[in-house]
Amino acid sequence: MVRLAGVYVVEGKFDPLACNKGLKGLALRVEGGDPAQSFNWLDCHDQSLGSAGSILLEVGETLRLLQGNAEFPVQKGAGTGKFVQDLPDGPVRDALNGFPKLRALMNLGAGDLEIQEFAAVDDLEKTRVRGELISLKSENRQATLVRVRSLRGYEPAYETICAALQETAGDEGGLDVVYPILFPETPPYQSKPIVLLGKEEPSIEVAVDLMRTFLAVARRNEAGVIADIDTEFLHDYRVSLRRVRSVLSLFKGVFSPAHTNALKRQFSDLMAPTGRLRDLDVYLLEKDMYFSLIPPNLHEGVEAMFRQFQTERAQNLSSLSRRFRSAAYQKQMDDLAALLAAPQSLQPGPNAERGAYQYACALIWKRYRKVCKRARRISPMTPDKAVHDLRIDCKKLRYLMEFFAPLFDAKAFKSIIKPLKKLQDNLGRFNDCSVQQDALLGFVTKQSNTQGRVDAQMALAAGGLISVLDQRQKSERDRVIANFNHFDSPDIRHLFRSLFHHKGD
Repeated sequence: MVRLAGVYVVEGKFDPLACNKGLKGLALRVEGGDPAQSFNWLDCHDQSLGSAGSILLEVGETLRLLQGNAEFPVQKGAGTGKFVQDLPDGPVRDALNGFPKLRALMNLGAGDLEIQEFAAVDDLEKTRVRGELISLKSENRQATLVRVRSLRGYEPAYETICAALQETAGDEGGLDVVYPILFPETPPYQSKPIVLLGKEEPSIEVAVDLMRTFLAVARRNEAGVIADIDTEFLHDYRVSLRRVRSVLSLFKGVFSPAHTNALKRQFSDLMAPTGRLRDLDVYLLEKDMYFSLIPPNLHEGVEAMFRQFQTERAQNLSSLSRRFRSAAYQKQMDDLAALLAAPQSLQPGPNAERGAYQYACALIWKRYRKVCKRARRISPMTPDKAVHDLRIDCKKLRYLMEFFAPLFDAKAFKSIIKPLKKLQDNLGRFNDCSVQQDALLGFVTKQSNTQGRVDAQMALAAGGLISVLDQRQKSERDRVIANFNHFDSPDIRHLFRSLFHHKGD
């Protein structure tokens, strides 16, 4: 009986003869294997699989999933450009159950795959251990996965082989090191990279570092938006630019008013053409939800709405893609990147030289108090605008905390962020219900002819959806109050005060 065992990664080609030198009474023998085959390395843009220590390869019309300390499932089917939930049924799809549903699989690299069997035999030529050598070659680099299996009754031999492999490759486990070995010129994408800060670092340097970092993140999403791989590229693009704008609005007094206002205008201009496309993406992603909210006899009207949403989305995507490709856009982004790479021409404000830690404490404490003051006024009768304002203040507090997180205790920060995120999610759903009601009313108005008439099915469907969304919004308001009470607990208040409130602020 063969037991599943470990996987070791060797940079370059695995040399069994070199490994044999460290063995006593055993020798590795490489047996036959299949001819080398071309592969495409599949993952989503932010490499969810790779960061979790797994490798998904598309080899012809077959998908192979390589995992540390686990089975290597194989199934028929292609994966490039597909969402995991749209793959054919099979063991690979089952193993990818936790893959992000909004992310599509894309080809992050290509090379050749070769699989060979090996055995460890004793002096009497009896097999004591079996395994596989999985060689992955890119254009200029190579890595070998050594997969070891123990045979019942020969555990000491298995332990000997593993000890020898540890000398060659290091500890068994995740495969997250393989992609950097094969494709070192392609740095992994991070939507929220951590910007390391020093406690005494001048605040103007912190601001510039953050803006430069998130502008670069936005730029890495442009090609994915143009190719329409999945909707998360545009989402990440917008969030990254929003973070840059938040630095400009929250780091008051770091830059001169003239430079602050000029940069705000530039980044607002960059964001403006993306808003409608993102709205349409959200509507289309929630299509099934819309259908579930109303009875089947109104589905015809909803289907008509979504056909028009799809048409409008195609038009908006085409327009935005042309903009991204234009010389004017490229120059604007290049100029901004150059400015942030050499920011001496940016005029400092009165808080420019203030130390990062002291400045962070003052900003976060002030924003936290503002959130609490506003949230404590929320009741079932509070106007929607006040709830929306609370959502914006919570978002600003979250941004500040994420920006300055490296300066504070990670465990304490996690205790604070968790209830804040829950409150934010709740406020986001409240806002979505409000925005979607306004959008449906606007859609019906736009579809009306000069006599004020609109298709009956469409109007009925829109009316039904607005009614259900209104009820959902009321329920979310109640949850806002409940979730804020948790965020405003004595323990959380104590953490905020101990971390950020200092005499003299």
